[in-house]
Amino acid sequence: MLYAFELSGEHEELPAAEVLACLKIEGLDFRLHSRVDQCLVVDIAGREEDVEKTLAGPVTGRLAMTHHILKVVGTTENNPDAFLKLAEAFEPEGYIREGESFVVRAKRIKHHVDFPCEYLEQKIGGFIYRKGFRANLKNPDVEFRLILSEKAVLGTLLSSVDRSAYEARTPQNKPFFHPGVLMPRVARALTNLSGIKPGELFLDPFCGTAGILVEAGLVRARVIGVDAQEKLVLGAHMNLEAYELDYLLMEGDACRIPLKDSTIDAVVTDPPYGRSAAILAGSLEELYSGALEEIHRVLKPGAIAVVVSDKTSFEYGEKAGLKVLEIYVQRVHRSLTRIITIFQKDMK
Repeated sequence: MLYAFELSGEHEELPAAEVLACLKIEGLDFRLHSRVDQCLVVDIAGREEDVEKTLAGPVTGRLAMTHHILKVVGTTENNPDAFLKLAEAFEPEGYIREGESFVVRAKRIKHHVDFPCEYLEQKIGGFIYRKGFRANLKNPDVEFRLILSEKAVLGTLLSSVDRSAYEARTPQNKPFFHPGVLMPRVARALTNLSGIKPGELFLDPFCGTAGILVEAGLVRARVIGVDAQEKLVLGAHMNLEAYELDYLLMEGDACRIPLKDSTIDAVVTDPPYGRSAAILAGSLEELYSGALEEIHRVLKPGAIAVVVSDKTSFEYGEKAGLKVLEIYVQRVHRSLTRIITIFQKDMK
């Protein structure tokens, strides 16, 4: 069965990568069907009821860079004749039950298709109405969504991600605030890319005010944070307590992590940038080299580490014995570009 993920436009690659990581975390049997601008279509095998329960529950609860998940009615070329033909040929079984009401919503992605969404909603709604179903614009039982990107995707709304929850957890809204931290949606997406599962051990060796740890804790990981500054460790404690999470915090050096070898299931970290980091560690090279050696040491074989920096850190990770899986670039503003490197420790 095909399912579509209506992605946010905050990054070209991260939203789709996050979706695939979450499907893998939940053990779904899937393959990529197609990907267009802000929409990912995936073919998921298995009992339909079980798949949709997993998508609407755990997967939706984890995602940060997705708006909606759709059960796909069909995909077609991006022109009015093609998607109106798709809607006209639509068979209701499996998408809307007898007696249920519906609404149709169309969304145009950026510059794709210069055609009025209201017209398409009315035309597609007319086809469905003539099949014996009643429209309800305010409180429908089923919402049909038409995504107009390089291709058109028509589907029924399965679930929506509560992105407002991430806004409620912005750094300024937490008990302890310190500038320069990742926003919750980015922190959650990177947490998902690490593949961490409920009950597993998650480490941030530069935890700061615990922005990343909070997101990992909310997906029910057991989180461990290390930071060199006492005031930040105390602030991290306040923030983690506010969400009643399972955590351990330590004041210490990321280049000398007081943990046993091969005990950590995933690492996500956002080391300090610039002058202050160089003064604290002697040099940025020393900081990154030492920290990545320690990350390699404490990670379990095959585990993932996600490292954010304002410079390319892959050479330090490779010297430490980590394999580079992916590198993503995120432009934050004119003077800051984040480099997000996904590392993996060998299975040996």
